[in-house]
Amino acid sequence: MPSTTTTPQRPLAIGPIELDVPVVLAPMAGITNTAFRRLCREFGAGLYVSEMITSRALVERTPESMRLITHHESETPRSIQLYGVDPKTVAEAVTMLVAEDRADHIDLNFGCPVPKVTRKGGGAALPWKRGLFRDIVEGAVQAAGEIPLTIKMRKGIDADHLTFLEAGRIAEGAGVAAVALHARTAAEFYSGNADWSAIAELKQAVTTVPVLGNGDIWSADDALRMVAETGCDGVVVGRGCLGRPWLFGDLAAGFRGEERKAEPSLGDVARTFRRHAELLTEFFDSEDRGCRDIRKHVAWYFKGYPVGGELRAKLATVESLAQLDELLGTLDWSMPYPGEGAEGPRGRAGTPKNPALPDGWLDSQELAGHDRTTLVDAELDTSGG
Repeated sequence: MPSTTTTPQRPLAIGPIELDVPVVLAPMAGITNTAFRRLCREFGAGLYVSEMITSRALVERTPESMRLITHHESETPRSIQLYGVDPKTVAEAVTMLVAEDRADHIDLNFGCPVPKVTRKGGGAALPWKRGLFRDIVEGAVQAAGEIPLTIKMRKGIDADHLTFLEAGRIAEGAGVAAVALHARTAAEFYSGNADWSAIAELKQAVTTVPVLGNGDIWSADDALRMVAETGCDGVVVGRGCLGRPWLFGDLAAGFRGEERKAEPSLGDVARTFRRHAELLTEFFDSEDRGCRDIRKHVAWYFKGYPVGGELRAKLATVESLAQLDELLGTLDWSMPYPGEGAEGPRGRAGTPKNPALPDGWLDSQELAGHDRTTLVDAELDTSGG
């Protein structure tokens, strides 16, 4: 399928980092570890961001958080996303990353819609408290110094509590290097269609730093169309690359004006799946953990391909690389790319729902006393990501 345009896209500058292709891999919990980032890099170009890491966990140097911020020597620039709700703790985490030369780019998460995050005032819920949002971003930018710091956010909590325009202006004023918008509210989760018109609105409101668009990019054509329709400076790709790391090759080609699209055979998919398992084994320093982790990728990789339910079930319970090789060896590697069946949405969309929020969170956009208690509790969560 040819690209929608043959006009090359200009490079994307995020502070001193210049990307030949204006594409960013979205942080995804349990997905965008070193193994997956390395795999995506082998196919394309862009900025590849770590899965979300909790600031408190990083400050306390928990083993899991320290493992998650470790990059392979081949990864450059090194990009880390942080989550936090306390300005002091977030600044301390940023200071640590800079002082120990662990990152070339830092992103702050203000877009997570997961209930365990929003019910504590974090993620997509936090920009509603504009003063707190400003304090976190300003403190992080100051702590980052010469390292470019960006933010990723959603439109808001729900249709009645939109925050993206004000948050975008606050972040721009605080000195961030770029602003990314997932064009859905927390209430929408991943359901329905992303509202790309909101990305265009943000681009009109934020004029001195790049604005990146995120949401419903399943192909290079989608990415090019988003840029054309919204005027955004680049795209952030999340669920569209699940089981399809070669999408980054398509994106690179599309933005360079080349009419090229990957159409992997079943053998190509099997080889890539095996490579992913190998990289996961290296990342976890454990074949058992690597094989357990690759299981969740089975449905994404083989979507649309003639792989029977029994074999899929065996792949989803694989225990060793040798067993994986045996199972993949039963496939007909010559089977061609199945077309549209392998394309399109992937990952759970969920359904619209009322976001989980702290009691009284929407009563005011300024912090109240009970809000501060909730935020203290949130900072006690030291999970790695």
